[in-house]
Amino acid sequence: MPVSVKFILALQIWLITLTIGLHPARTQERVDLNLILAIDCSYSVDATEFDLQIHGTAAAFTNPNIINAITSGKYGRIGVAVIQWSNTKNQIISVPWTIISNQIDAYKLAVAIKSQTRQTAEGSTSISTAINKAAIMLLSAPYQANRLTIDIAADGENNAGERVEQVRDRTVGFGITINGLSILNEVSYLNYYFQNRVIGGQGAFVQIAKTYGDFGEAIRKKLLREILGGGIS
Repeated sequence: MPVSVKFILALQIWLITLTIGLHPARTQERVDLNLILAIDCSYSVDATEFDLQIHGTAAAFTNPNIINAITSGKYGRIGVAVIQWSNTKNQIISVPWTIISNQIDAYKLAVAIKSQTRQTAEGSTSISTAINKAAIMLLSAPYQANRLTIDIAADGENNAGERVEQVRDRTVGFGITINGLSILNEVSYLNYYFQNRVIGGQGAFVQIAKTYGDFGEAIRKKLLREILGGGIS
């Protein structure tokens, strides 16, 4: 009988948490936030829309308000990684973990984000598998943070893999917050879908982009709120 994807992911998470218990977190560098940006690369996202996602995200990290928010935290730095995702078999780390602690770091990250090519095969929309991938990365991150956040952008509903609600609940159980950026160009009610089924954890919220043309401003607002830990809109 074949081993289910759900079992394998659960086993990975269990092994990671066991390893964390055996190797105390005090050996890791401290940051205020570990953040994973998950970029939608499913069939519904064309080349122009992919470019708008990565250029909008890159521009956000060069925004003075974002840089000020990062440096104003207790430790004055955050950990960031980027994944691209589509179906259950395609989740790629396109920008590995890096620390952002000043303007130079932020600009280097922006270049890395903007320079990435589309690395996943186009496919269905497995938000649930993307969350699983991001959760495993956060639980094994090289930096120690009190806040762990998945920033998942999508323009459609989960249509492959586990039920997204099950993955959300399991992920939140590890102390991870899932925030959503819903792009409404194809599904006008997607923000409500995200609100009810995708996001979860302390302070979780949904940011709306009515079209991909609005993505840059939406991700800027979203990042600022995530980095500051809430309190703004």
